[in-house]
Amino acid sequence: MTRTQRLLMNLFDGWFQLRRRFPITLLDEMTAAIAHGEREHRGEVCFAVESRLAPSAVINGLTPEARAHQVFAQLRVWDTEHNSGVLFYVLMAEHRVVIIADRGIAAAVTQVEWDAVRDHMLASFAQGAWREGCLDGIAEAHALLQRHFPGNDKANPDELPDRPVLL
Repeated sequence: MTRTQRLLMNLFDGWFQLRRRFPITLLDEMTAAIAHGEREHRGEVCFAVESRLAPSAVINGLTPEARAHQVFAQLRVWDTEHNSGVLFYVLMAEHRVVIIADRGIAAAVTQVEWDAVRDHMLASFAQGAWREGCLDGIAEAHALLQRHFPGNDKANPDELPDRPVLL
């Protein structure tokens, strides 16, 4: 995708539907799903949604992947005892989902597995099923984390906020 195409998407493509696609009720459901799933493994799931990038950021070459890394740092997803944070970053204007796992998780869960979760989410979003895409993605992430990064019978403190962040 060219920089011009990306610029046009960030200016005009559905970013204004943030609250319609992510209403309070969905954010509440996502919060509950994240909190519930985190009881079964040592991972910490964080979900961030951004409607669009600033035109200057696109012109200067900021990619969704680079922005996801900025958000990973901004939300301190790396700041967990076991390096067990996972960030879901959704950029609505460009129809992109980036999943970043901290090094503790990345050592156990492959990028191919995260890409499959992302692809399922994008397929749901393309059909207008934002709720299902988000909740299914969260459930798939929890299943991966439970399989590769299970709990250890000790109380697992909640180190990151469970509520999705709208940027």
